[in-house]
Amino acid sequence: MGEELSLPASAGHGRGGGTARRAPGLMNQQGIHRAIEAVWRIESAKIIAVLARMLRDVGQAEEIAQDALVSALERWPDSGTPDNPAGWLMTVAKNRALDLLRHRKLTQDKETELTYEIEGLLQDAAPDLERALDDNIGDDLLRLVFVACHPVLSTEGRVALTLRLLGGLTTEEIARAFFVPEATVAQRIVRAKRTLAEAKVPFEAPRGRELVERLASVLQVIYLIYNEGYSASAGADWMRPALCEEALRLGRVLAELAPQEPEVHGLVALMEIQSSRARARTDARGAPVLLLEQDRSRWDQLLIRRGLAALARAEQIGQGLGPYALQAAIAACHARARRAEDTDWGRIAALYDGLAQLAPSPVVELNRAVALSMAFGPETGLEVADALLDEPALRNYHLLPSVRGDFLFKLGRKAEARAEFERAAAMTQNERERDLLLTRAAACAELPAP
Repeated sequence: MGEELSLPASAGHGRGGGTARRAPGLMNQQGIHRAIEAVWRIESAKIIAVLARMLRDVGQAEEIAQDALVSALERWPDSGTPDNPAGWLMTVAKNRALDLLRHRKLTQDKETELTYEIEGLLQDAAPDLERALDDNIGDDLLRLVFVACHPVLSTEGRVALTLRLLGGLTTEEIARAFFVPEATVAQRIVRAKRTLAEAKVPFEAPRGRELVERLASVLQVIYLIYNEGYSASAGADWMRPALCEEALRLGRVLAELAPQEPEVHGLVALMEIQSSRARARTDARGAPVLLLEQDRSRWDQLLIRRGLAALARAEQIGQGLGPYALQAAIAACHARARRAEDTDWGRIAALYDGLAQLAPSPVVELNRAVALSMAFGPETGLEVADALLDEPALRNYHLLPSVRGDFLFKLGRKAEARAEFERAAAMTQNERERDLLLTRAAACAELPAP
């Protein structure tokens, strides 16, 4: 995420952009550019959300917001950073949106509803215009979340558009995070915006049954972003902390916007608790450290407390625990254990049983196999894992042979374990994980047969 900048408490919500500070003296252009980047990362989603409500077009909203950003890059190095940088960007963007609406009013057929909306926005003399545009920023953000994650888009399109509109990430940053060409990401974003326009997706938060269905898509996108950050699917790094931070930020925003949705709190709880282990998940060389071998004194207790509090909120709302809250409850079992040997594997296995019934999938079943092996022995786990060998969804999933290798190793079947670890290493595209698996394979060869 961008460089941090200390902003006024009213940033992004005040009227106008304030007066500009004196032209930069000691603060060079590079520093101003960093400041602009920081403000953009923090405020861009709010700006785009407000513009999208005004224009009813996400693509145009982003273009105008980007225009405001370009204006800042052009003007601030000469005029100095405004007292309220976020407010400056918001004001410039709104003025350009109003200009576009005026142009529409002059050139388009004046349908009754459109005319009414535009004329209401064009009452420049009205003293409450700015307040009217700012009062619903929370609602606008929620609408933008649901639009960016709309099921009419492909999963890849939803992820890319969400990171672009709500995360403020550049196309280059998104491409780098997911190890795909920048042109591919740009194409996904363009296609997503075109699809939204062609499908005439309304800029609104759904209600009733549709809310539940659409919320699942939103949570899935955030979950996918977080998972890619937590266990990078490819590349030289075990984790991509920036993606984890972005997903957690989006989850926290969503929890504020939808406080009565238990699964939102469940996902936030899961991400908070998982993130608490970040410092302990790699050694000084960046090599992976597995959960049971981690130094738990390095776990972030603040994040654990936040996660447990979010899980408690999900439970208090009622309606039972959904898939994300159940995963958070599993993570909480690890977080509460001061030592690895204190982990309540029986409860974890029971929670996985519940998760397998509520949201059955081959990956959940593989995780359940690990929990069962820890609770009842590796034979039990191996039996469940072996039943997944013909599962098409796991044919190229490196964790299946990795998990089987662990079970076989514990059962003393070292040659078979080595073959499984080597097979898993050949499947993974993450360099750190490949090294770990090959190290485990080598350990099988070094140990004497029982």
